[in-house]
Amino acid sequence: MWKLAENPFCTIPVRGVSAVDANHDLPDVLDIFQFLYDSAKRGCAKLFDMAREDEGDGSLIRKFEQIVLELLDVGFTQPMQGGHRSILEKVRHDVWNTLLTVAIEQLKKSGRLMGLPEYSSIYRNLVVVHYHLRPGGVRRIIELALPHITSAAPASVESVTLVSGEMPDAEWCEDLMRALPGARLRFFCESAFRYLSEQRSSPEVIRRRIRSALESLTETVPAAETLIWAQNLGLARNLILSAELAAFSARHGLSLLSHHHDLWFENRWARWSEMRACGFRSLSSVARASFAAGARVCHITINRLDNAVLSKHLGSRAKCLPNLAQPGGTPSRARIRAARDWLNSQLGDDAPVWIFPTRFLRRKNLAEAVLLTRWLRPEGWFVTTAGVSSREERGYARRLETASRRGKWRVRFRLLAEANGSAPTVSELAMASEAMMLTSAQEGFGLPYLEAAALSKPLIARHLPNVIPDLLALGFSFPHLYEEILVAPSLLDLGAERARQQKLWRAWKSAMPSICRRLAGRPMLLDLPHGEPVPFSRLTLSGQLEVLSIAPEESWAACSEWNPVLQQWRTPAQAGRLTRCSGRSAPKRSSAEERMRAQFWRAVAGIPSRPLGVHAVERAQRDSIAQRLGANFLYPILFGEE
Repeated sequence: MWKLAENPFCTIPVRGVSAVDANHDLPDVLDIFQFLYDSAKRGCAKLFDMAREDEGDGSLIRKFEQIVLELLDVGFTQPMQGGHRSILEKVRHDVWNTLLTVAIEQLKKSGRLMGLPEYSSIYRNLVVVHYHLRPGGVRRIIELALPHITSAAPASVESVTLVSGEMPDAEWCEDLMRALPGARLRFFCESAFRYLSEQRSSPEVIRRRIRSALESLTETVPAAETLIWAQNLGLARNLILSAELAAFSARHGLSLLSHHHDLWFENRWARWSEMRACGFRSLSSVARASFAAGARVCHITINRLDNAVLSKHLGSRAKCLPNLAQPGGTPSRARIRAARDWLNSQLGDDAPVWIFPTRFLRRKNLAEAVLLTRWLRPEGWFVTTAGVSSREERGYARRLETASRRGKWRVRFRLLAEANGSAPTVSELAMASEAMMLTSAQEGFGLPYLEAAALSKPLIARHLPNVIPDLLALGFSFPHLYEEILVAPSLLDLGAERARQQKLWRAWKSAMPSICRRLAGRPMLLDLPHGEPVPFSRLTLSGQLEVLSIAPEESWAACSEWNPVLQQWRTPAQAGRLTRCSGRSAPKRSSAEERMRAQFWRAVAGIPSRPLGVHAVERAQRDSIAQRLGANFLYPILFGEE
């Protein structure tokens, strides 16, 4: 065993310690570790000198790191009493954390980080928390990212625990197990973690159940070497869970990585009354819960627009980490043919199919995808994949499906929602389709962009300003992007539509706290000059259905002059010759995956030892709300039921 005092790579003076016997009394053992803890700062001076002499290859630093790890592992190779072991694990964690944190801070001050490890803690257990693990964007991100995250961990990850409100399907669990061969995969389910809107228990009961469930986690996952990777706490679908998870992390000194895919104040103001009913009666209390004030936390956003606001107030505690594209490779020709045959059996003919892989959500702006398909490929089918994901979306789904049946549109929503196990995968359906679509009014990142590029399929999609610049910078190319679909004002009763929007807007604002009402912009249509074309996405669902009730040939004739980009696409679309998307080459994709792994663990390494302050999260939320209440972010289909 190494004696640090005798090791040429370090000058930390240790009193001849060569081993820590497992049978030592606890005070003796803690005395040794306390001395190491106090000596860490003096050792960092030598560490800094080594980094300057390391010539960038990190070899000396890695040797030093191994020495320290071996020393701190002493005494843990033999069984110890549970209480002593847990205390010593915590001390070992703190020693290593202090040593590297002080060293990195010293190098930061000098502008040098050459050769140093990019992390400041040992994490052997990863706990992933989400409200549910149903098919959708967040689950897809988890399954894509986990293998990369665990393979690049500074210390080997021994266990991955997925914590959610319900058990995912068995097939998905088995696939994930195969993707994580080096780690033990566990699932921990507590129904109180689900969306609050899906629960009937009182807030007090839900809080007790969540707190008890989180505490029981510590029985199987040691706190000292555990990282929590939480998904969408800022969406506030269960603000009690967000608050309790932050408090749990603070109590046990856990590092928390809060990954934001969507944010609650982006056209989701109907949730404010739910928050108040659960005890969060002020914006300040919501900010503290959704942004984990009081915890050792780093916040990750998936686009630079969100990161710009958060980093202004949270500094290094806010990082931007774009989503991964799905792995390269397409389904076999046999699987694609089988998927096409399955589509034919479901739709009743072999006409071309345009597909939007999505759940049934208002923000997906599905009526616009129907309009585009009817204009550009009138003999084709438009289909979506998944079903309604929450109670709030049922009214929207019911009205759209009813209009589709009555109008005999060539549309099939939620194609896979009730399919049996023999149904094709989403990738197989996409490859069997002629084109893919994305018409969302808002997205945190937009996985169909990446899926279309990975499969090299044509994609007709909105140019979302918070997403597309990031993707173009990463090397993607999307030939068929549009800003808005404009419709002639003669196609609908604008007076009735303005009245609907005025009523909805007032009801939408009334659900906000008074300070936010003053910040809210006006729907674009209310200030649109007479005779100007109307953006289809800025209509209510009633207005959109009014346009769709008109024969596609007639509505296209009235609107074609306002949409020159669609005129360019119409001929190749009707011939089935839209241009394919292009993604990054394999080397670029590989480097992007490496960059993602490095950025993830760099974000973890940047989690400070001090908790996140209340004032910082309040300011971050305040500025984010002000931004999202601007007129360019307002879509009447998201205001609520008409």
